[in-house]
Amino acid sequence: MEQGRLTTDYTIRRAVEADLESVRALLEPLVVARKVLRRTRIETLALLEAAFVAECGQSIAGFCAVEIYSKKLAEIQCLVVDSEHQRQGLGGKLVQACVDLARQRGVMEVMAISASEKFLQDLGFDYSLPDQKRALFFQLRSRDEVYREMEGEE
Repeated sequence: MEQGRLTTDYTIRRAVEADLESVRALLEPLVVARKVLRRTRIETLALLEAAFVAECGQSIAGFCAVEIYSKKLAEIQCLVVDSEHQRQGLGGKLVQACVDLARQRGVMEVMAISASEKFLQDLGFDYSLPDQKRALFFQLRSRDEVYREMEGEE
């Protein structure tokens, strides 16, 4: 299920509040590059409740969260692995930890939205209704507008 062999000692563990600033620093370059969605400090803190980090020594090398909407559906969110630690299988291990948590909580289906379809399919994800339906979104407000408002509230 993983992309490659782990060549360095990593620990996959549940995220804790003390990880917040390290996780935000890990996400920031990808937010700037528009590869992951920007989240406020409060939103990131909320994600930590059902999230995992990949730790290498004293530093956070990866992060992934699962948002559980109901017993029917959960979503993988914020998968990120530091560029220096990629191609080590960490992304797959983080996603698997999230899937396992959703399974433990009795969730029927876990979805993921990604630009890397093959990565997810290699982990066992597939379309629920192949060649029939895809998720489409209708954006009512710009993300930048919403986040500007939210940042004013923090």
